[in-house]
Amino acid sequence: MRRRMRGTAVAAIALTLVTTACAKDSGNNASSTNAAGAACEFSTPPSAPPATSTTATDSQKVDGSALKVGLAYDIGGRGDASFNDLAAAGFDQAIKDMGVKKENTRELSAAPNEDESAKQTRLRQLASEGFNPIVGVGFAYTESLKVVAPEFPNVKFGLVDSAVEGAANVTPLVFAEQEGAFLAGVVAAYQSKKCHVGFVGGVDIPLIQKFEAGYNQGARTAAPKVKIDKKYITPAGDFTGFQDPPKGQEAAKGLIDKGADVVYPAAGASGIGVFAAVKQAGVLAIGCDADQYSQPALAANRDVIVASSLKRVDVAVYDFFRAAAKNDLASLPKVFDLKVNGMGYATSGGKIDAKLQGILEGYKAQIIEGKIKVASQL
Repeated sequence: MRRRMRGTAVAAIALTLVTTACAKDSGNNASSTNAAGAACEFSTPPSAPPATSTTATDSQKVDGSALKVGLAYDIGGRGDASFNDLAAAGFDQAIKDMGVKKENTRELSAAPNEDESAKQTRLRQLASEGFNPIVGVGFAYTESLKVVAPEFPNVKFGLVDSAVEGAANVTPLVFAEQEGAFLAGVVAAYQSKKCHVGFVGGVDIPLIQKFEAGYNQGARTAAPKVKIDKKYITPAGDFTGFQDPPKGQEAAKGLIDKGADVVYPAAGASGIGVFAAVKQAGVLAIGCDADQYSQPALAANRDVIVASSLKRVDVAVYDFFRAAAKNDLASLPKVFDLKVNGMGYATSGGKIDAKLQGILEGYKAQIIEGKIKVASQL
């Protein structure tokens, strides 16, 4: 926890946001290794580490009053109840903490399945109007930044979920999604009465495959014979899978009908439909990216959410703007993982008891220490 945003400011913001992605495989069903309806037999879990004092944070005031800061959203923009909202939270807090004037901020949104030229135009508009630094929210901006970043060599760009090789003015803000998903898999195994869990991915792409890989590994590390089913809403190239709650509901219902009694969606706004299906069926769910139990948009169904994996896009965006203002981008972590508070988990709602909390902390410590290597692909 190197910066103030990794302290109470970020924690408070993250509690007001919602979901994003997680998944894998072109098929719809994962392999099953457990007789339907059988209770899980668990591996011997690691012990929880001893409590430690909180690491001191960097409270140095950064003056950004002269900056013009820009944010280019992925599909859905601010208000998507997903990782765009997490990016917006980091953006808002950075502006507040650094004293950036409102007239010196700009946010631009994307359209579903838009042409690549639209992304380039969006980035050029921000850069040509003097905004610097600028964050592109999502891997969808990778190809555009390959073209636009060299045109504006003095502009500092941040890119969430991807990197542009050879572009010195593009800072990758990437995450170890599989680590947070591993912990979600542990929760799923322990919460399942049938030892049968499910995963819903929004779009079948490598980024989402990291979530599925971690989820599967976590569930099977905790309970080697757990059965895991999966469903992707759309194939690679069709990004509507992140924005279709009815299809999310249909996907979750299919998994539940097959016997899954805990479902983990990595599907952006489509996760809203997943939670609706879970509530209707009387089973359980795990949130993704933000603490979804605490999201106003999910209030009607939040009682089914037993935990959430956290992908701290808010931390990464905040830290990027702050480091850019200090001209100290080299201080940013190469990967936002469990060790630097870039990934994590939340147990709002009170359904995770002290024993399971200790098990989660034990697995988390082993990942941080390198005793458990979490794979990014199945």
